[in-house]
Amino acid sequence: MNLSRMQSVDRFCHQYFQLESHLDFPDATCLRLEQVQNELYGRMFSRKSLEFGPPVRYRVKTLKELSHRIESAIDDWEEHGVSDDIMSTLSSLMAAPIPSEATSAQQKCFVTYHLSLLENLSISSDQAETSALRPSITLLENRSLIAAGGTTGLRTWEAALHMGQYLCQNLAVVAGKHVLELGAGTGYLSILCVKHLQATHAVASDGSDDVVNNFSENLSLNGLRTSSVTPMNIAWGQALVEHEGFSCSTRQPVDVVLGADITYDRRVIPALITTLLDLFALYSDVQVYISVTERNADTYQVFLDLCSQSNLIVENLQFSIPPVSQQNGPFYNDNVAIKLCRVARI
Repeated sequence: MNLSRMQSVDRFCHQYFQLESHLDFPDATCLRLEQVQNELYGRMFSRKSLEFGPPVRYRVKTLKELSHRIESAIDDWEEHGVSDDIMSTLSSLMAAPIPSEATSAQQKCFVTYHLSLLENLSISSDQAETSALRPSITLLENRSLIAAGGTTGLRTWEAALHMGQYLCQNLAVVAGKHVLELGAGTGYLSILCVKHLQATHAVASDGSDDVVNNFSENLSLNGLRTSSVTPMNIAWGQALVEHEGFSCSTRQPVDVVLGADITYDRRVIPALITTLLDLFALYSDVQVYISVTERNADTYQVFLDLCSQSNLIVENLQFSIPPVSQQNGPFYNDNVAIKLCRVARI
């Protein structure tokens, strides 16, 4: 398979395992080829691909569209055809009961984020060889539900994906460092730092018990243990020195603090600032990086104003979102404004 066709197949597969709503199917000249169909079947629909694959409704929808496009692409049925494996798999799926949309919305599903910026890097880790060839993070998410208490931590948001891309291009930020992630949600950034970016250790923290209890499952999916990524419940605004993880006798070392999409609610920003001030007091050389999806300019301004009043400097980092058409994983919206900044003490 030539390079351009392989890239098209790769992109399509990466979108599929990330459960993208819009998939860029390979073009007709590509889809009619037996080699391409075999590659797609093996990677997306064969038995070995199902362990961490998309939910059945998504799988059926994609396979139906794929088979239709293959049929439409064939202009000479004596030379080309539709893969028997693809057709038999579709028939089996269509014959089996399919969960309703309402039922599917209540269930967690596997989402795999391909890390295209790390494809050509030599990664020294305990992961299998395939991790270096197709570096990725697999998480259990629910994109439809909000957990008890209103937390949004059951899915990975654009700001985390964008910060992750920044870290992939700036490995020195976390390599060999102890990382603390605030508002970790699914734990995407903590897992990225330890699994792929050579961070020494990470603390994945959140203020929701529901979210923290989900961390261990996502760590296991990525071959990590709590000894390398420690789940921790941290309630912003409460004195860190009173927290068992930050008392004088058991204090966790922290070199870098990461926070993605943690300023979306103006009501929690004062508590967040209090926690940042505590961290600067405990760790004089700590580096703090925050990514903000600017849904509301007024809310972000509240964050900036409170930082200024607290003698904190917010430095904007220039790191633009690539157009979706140029993304190869992870995929995220290029129509949202995401600011990446570094916070420091004056």
